[in-house]
Amino acid sequence: MHKHNMKGWVVPCAIAASTYVKWCIGLGSYSGYGTPPMFGDYEAQRHWMELTIHLPVQQWYRYDIQYWGLDYPPLTAYVSWICGKIGSWIEPSWFGLDTSRGLETPGNKLFMRASVITLDVLIYVPALYAFTRIWHATRSSRTQHAALITLLFHPALLLIDFGHFQYNSVMLGFTLLAINAFAVGFDLVGAVLFVLSLGFKQMSLYYAPAIGAYLLGKCIFLGSKKGLKLFTRLALVTTLSFVILFAPFLPPFSPMSTLAASISRIFPFSRGLFEDKVANFWCFTNVTVLKWRRLFDGKESLLVKGSAVLTALGFFPAVAGLLWGCYKTQSSPPADQQSQASTPTLPLLPYALLTTSMSFFLFSFQVHEKSILLPLLPLTLLLSGASPGEEVFAWGTLGNIVGVFSMWPLLKKDGLGIQYVAMLLFWCRLIGYNPFRVQFNSFVHLFSTVVNMSMILLHLLEMVVTPPARYPDLFPVLNILVSTPVFGLIWLWSIKRGIQVSWAIAGLPRSRTDGKIKLAKDGAHDSDNEPASATDRRPVALGGVRRDAGMRTVSLGYASGQSSGVGGRGLVDPRRRALERMSRRAGSVEVDRVAGER
Repeated sequence: MHKHNMKGWVVPCAIAASTYVKWCIGLGSYSGYGTPPMFGDYEAQRHWMELTIHLPVQQWYRYDIQYWGLDYPPLTAYVSWICGKIGSWIEPSWFGLDTSRGLETPGNKLFMRASVITLDVLIYVPALYAFTRIWHATRSSRTQHAALITLLFHPALLLIDFGHFQYNSVMLGFTLLAINAFAVGFDLVGAVLFVLSLGFKQMSLYYAPAIGAYLLGKCIFLGSKKGLKLFTRLALVTTLSFVILFAPFLPPFSPMSTLAASISRIFPFSRGLFEDKVANFWCFTNVTVLKWRRLFDGKESLLVKGSAVLTALGFFPAVAGLLWGCYKTQSSPPADQQSQASTPTLPLLPYALLTTSMSFFLFSFQVHEKSILLPLLPLTLLLSGASPGEEVFAWGTLGNIVGVFSMWPLLKKDGLGIQYVAMLLFWCRLIGYNPFRVQFNSFVHLFSTVVNMSMILLHLLEMVVTPPARYPDLFPVLNILVSTPVFGLIWLWSIKRGIQVSWAIAGLPRSRTDGKIKLAKDGAHDSDNEPASATDRRPVALGGVRRDAGMRTVSLGYASGQSSGVGGRGLVDPRRRALERMSRRAGSVEVDRVAGER
């Protein structure tokens, strides 16, 4: 396509293909199908549409909370109201108050599946496209297209949203739009978008420390005068966004008790330390070391405090790295208007998002196995720009595969076994990764080989061995024992990479002249290894380091990790070879290969 000047068709064809795959996944079963009396997440989402269109706002968080009471923030309720109104216009019986509970008609299923795909196309897909254009701006169009395809077919999200049934792509899409806005200097817009993400699902709090530290760091970077001005604007815009979001629950529209009811539902500390079997620190140690619930029986407040402390310690390096990097590169007064578009710590933001979200997943209170989607987003963003042979590619592929594997007990219960296998194999083929290949040339490759073999062995055993009556959860527990160490090592790796990137950013050679930062000019290059023009004064969105700054442009994925032993430089990306083979089989023209691009 690129060779024959048809590259304009790559993006629409990729989006159409991913939409088709999502629809095919949705043809299967879903959470709670045919399992009364509570059914599952599908019924929860349908029920929220039912109650929001029939009840006043004051009753949304109070009505029959034992049967899938609304427990997501207001934006989810508003979206449910819109979907419920549209659905009731088509067929009122789909959302009859109380009378439609457990409804599983083909028409209702078609509408519900269509609502997920519609919101995904409206919010998440544009966010992915903008990400590849902004964060990979200095890369070739082929690299941007490969990154987009890698992200569009993200297996974990597709299986949960379009198989299990949820709307996580809306939450993740708003977060991704926010960091895209930060990358181009629209900090106030980014703050509003992240409030929308928080307003849709409270799990976005997993990202809050990193985003808050980045924005605070930018205020430090800009200096006392302009930094204080930005801080004041951010505080006002964020506060006003939350007030508008919760306005129907506040006086004079509703009594304060309505707001209190919604808050108690959004943050359910009474539910317990974790749900089901989840591959995090608490469940892992609960199986291998001690029984936390038994030890702290009747003292759950101590567990809440303990999990909060561990979570804060877990994301502290990411927050400290962002703030320290901005402090070390601050300019007072700021350099020029162009350099204010983003801070030098912008390339650190994806690693910080990974560190903080993985810390929440591993250590926080009340974690569900689906929460792994949050750390998988920044991990896959980093992976999208990496080449095979780099650390980030190895850790990114391993993390995504294990992330899907960790949700296998849930997907199995939902009857999504075929979709699980198909999506994993398809995505691995698409990015050029062979999970059956044995590699010993580095720690991460050796570790990946051991983990992959363990997952395959565990699946084979589950097919032929019946768990003893005494240990009915044998295989979910073994799943946890395999998955949790992987997530723990990815968390530690993200901290290591964050320290490396932060140190490199803070250590840029600079000298102050007339109150402005000047970086040494010694061999400027862009991310495609082309010499930078001496007259090229365009700011680079990533890192705030311009081409004339004397440093290689920090492009996401380009500086994402050291070669892990298979010759990262000069290596042809297998993702491109896989796309070429697929293109030839479909009768399309062969796509050019470009060797040596990272």
